Amino acid sequence: MRKFLIRWMYATAIVHLLVGALLPWIGNLDIFNAYHQGIETAFWGGPAPAAARAQQVWWISLFGPTVQGLSIWMIALIHIADRYRSAWVWAVLVLGIVVWAPQDMLISLRMNCWTHVWVDSFAVAVMVPPLVWLWRHDRMQGT
Repeated sequence: MRKFLIRWMYATAIVHLLVGALLPWIGNLDIFNAYHQGIETAFWGGPAPAAARAQQVWWISLFGPTVQGLSIWMIALIHIADRYRSAWVWAVLVLGIVVWAPQDMLISLRMNCWTHVWVDSFAVAVMVPPLVWLWRHDRMQGT
């Protein structure tokens, strides 16, 4: 089970890396119009001026490299935790998610941006349970 969950965690980090690499290139595609319109409605009460949409796409593009950097750190921490069976490193990964997710969700809920809440919830659901299992397992093994 440990080996599977470690592979799972590597997969989640790689997905973050790929999404981060794509965001600067896909943020303005028509497929995201409904997403942009939802955010525009939250801030503008309807369609936003073209400059506001451009700024929104710019912010999403900037977020891509941030996600890429985060994913590289995740990969390094997963490697260290796996190699040294470090319960502490698994706990740090959980802590990072537990600090990030509620704040991100609250900020999104304040603006009624449910898409962010659902994406954050999905990320928490696919990452926290395996990390908690790995933390408990490696802690029981004496690290």
